[in-house]
Amino acid sequence: MKKRAIVIGASSGIGREVALQLMQQGWALGVAARRADLLESIGAVATEQIDVTQDDAAEKLRNLIEKMGGMDLFFYASGIGKQNRDLHEDIELATMQTNALGFTRMIGEAYRYFAERGEGHIAAITSIAGTKGLGPAPAYSATKAMQNTYLQALEQQANARGLRIGFTDIRPGFVDTALLSGDFHYPMMLKPEKVAREIVCAINAKKHIRVIDWRYRLLTACWRMIPNCIWRRIKL
Repeated sequence: MKKRAIVIGASSGIGREVALQLMQQGWALGVAARRADLLESIGAVATEQIDVTQDDAAEKLRNLIEKMGGMDLFFYASGIGKQNRDLHEDIELATMQTNALGFTRMIGEAYRYFAERGEGHIAAITSIAGTKGLGPAPAYSATKAMQNTYLQALEQQANARGLRIGFTDIRPGFVDTALLSGDFHYPMMLKPEKVAREIVCAINAKKHIRVIDWRYRLLTACWRMIPNCIWRRIKL
C-alpha cells in the first residue's frame, strides 16, 4: 500500500515543489490550498480548498484525510510574510492570523489525528526568521519563533504520551517565490526546486530540525552567538 501524504499550501512555491517530488517518490498525495483552481495540474489523488484562517479549515482537513483513506505524512507550507518597517496594523494582524492562528489550527488537527492513530509524521516550513527578532519584519519573525517552539512542545508532549509521531521543522533562508517578490533585493536567494529536494531528504531521514541551506546554517549559528545588547543595535 502506498504511503499517504497531505500537503497544505500546495498551489505554488515550495509547497507545490514538495508535492511534486513526493509524488515522484511514490507517495499517494492529497493537496490543499486557498486557491483550489491551481491544484488540478498537480495530479494528486484528492484535493480540497482550505483557507487556514477560516474556522472550517480543520474540518476540511479531516474531509481530505477521509478522501485519502488516511494520512501518514502531514506537510504544512502555508504562510505569509512582509517587511513592515512602519508597523502597519493590517500587515501585522494578517501575519498573526495566518502564521500563528492558522498554523496552530492545522498543525493541531494533524496532531490530534495522529494521536488517535498512534503514529505519523508532521513536517512544517517555518523559517530562519524565528532565530532572532528581526526589526524589518516584527510579526513575521515573532510568528516563526512561535512555530519553532510549538513544534518543539508538541514533540515533547508526543514522547511523554508514548505516541510515535515524528516532527520535522524546516527552516529555509530566503527562497525565490512570490512571497518575496517586490523591489527589495534579498541576498543568498534559494531556488524552490533545490529547497524542496532538501526538504524531502530531511523528511525521509526523519530530521527534527533542518536549516536550508549550509550558508544559512552558518548564518543562524552566528546570530545565536550575538548578545541581545548588541543585536538590538544592529541595523537590518
